Amino acid sequence: MINEKMMQLGNVRSVIRELFEYGKKRIAEVGAENVYDFSLGNPSVPAPAEVNAALIELLQTKDDNYLHGYTSAQGDANTRAAIAADLNKRFGTSFRADNFYMTCGAAASLKISLTALYTPGDEVITFTPYFPEYRVFVETTGAKFVEVQSDPDTFQIDFDNLEAAINEKTKAIIMNSPNNPSGVVFKTASIEKLAALLEARAAEYGHPIYLITDEPYRELVYDAETEVPYVTKYYKNTIVCYSYSKSLSLPGERIGYILVPDEIENSADVYAAVCGAGRALGYVCAPSLAQHMVEKCTGLVSDLSIYKENRDLLYNTLTEYGYSCVYPDGAFYLFVKTMEPDAGAFCERAKAHDLLLVPADSFGTPGYLRIAYCVQTDMIRRALPAFKALADEYRS
Repeated sequence: MINEKMMQLGNVRSVIRELFEYGKKRIAEVGAENVYDFSLGNPSVPAPAEVNAALIELLQTKDDNYLHGYTSAQGDANTRAAIAADLNKRFGTSFRADNFYMTCGAAASLKISLTALYTPGDEVITFTPYFPEYRVFVETTGAKFVEVQSDPDTFQIDFDNLEAAINEKTKAIIMNSPNNPSGVVFKTASIEKLAALLEARAAEYGHPIYLITDEPYRELVYDAETEVPYVTKYYKNTIVCYSYSKSLSLPGERIGYILVPDEIENSADVYAAVCGAGRALGYVCAPSLAQHMVEKCTGLVSDLSIYKENRDLLYNTLTEYGYSCVYPDGAFYLFVKTMEPDAGAFCERAKAHDLLLVPADSFGTPGYLRIAYCVQTDMIRRALPAFKALADEYRS
């Protein structure tokens, strides 16, 4: 016998990965210049020059044991201290190295955190639209996954829906801002209202309700007036899950962290549970070389001007063509209402124009699709006639 749940997960591949594989086959048939693949959130902007410079310096000046040997399970102490210092400088916080646990990216951070918090009967809430793997991470701990529908016009938090969903079994809420797939940033007023609600419900139920913030897109915002609130400053029972995949354009290096602030109730126990969950899940330590690079590069961000250009070009042109999109303040996705109720059928029809778009049913929002605009700007320009032709088909 084998684990049926794991077999099902292995047999049902992510729709995003399926499109990515389809795109590679289609490129072989018609040429890369004729396929417009908007499926994968794979950064197209190079890493900051300091990243490669730091790696070269490390390789030239450090011995192999330092570069490639184990660090402590929670991560290299100097790296964690550098991250704490950077956040304290930027956000006026007072974190210490021992508040951080280094991980293999945000996915590992989320899975470890959820495993650390889980007790039988727990429920975990997230807001639609959400990254589909949240369901996998939650349900494989044993907890119940609960979707809360956001405001359909803005994709900000709908507090009536949230209040109805929270109960004595609620252990945590996963929040993602800037959001994948909508690009929406939750406003400060919403964070303050959310904090007040969770504090009141936690007092009523006699146990903490944790806010798990998934933050790989924190730095990816494009308008000067857009503020991304640092949530630990508003709600004490916040756990931050971070990845350098997007900010430093390093998705393949798998490096990130979990932040457990001192302000969390029983913070020492929560941090110990995080360490224990990492141990139980088989994480010996995060990649050593990547940790040492992060020590030298924390706080840096890739050139965001290209993503801004892509966003503005795509959003402005598609809305001109008659597509309905929520305005994306951050991340690098456009969330578009499909021109028929069945998003899967719409995206299949788009394939006839060699447009590879992701239907959003698995994101908890049927009738929408996700466009990843972290691509070459020239590809967007070449794809625009295909988007217009697709819209014209529906209008006719």
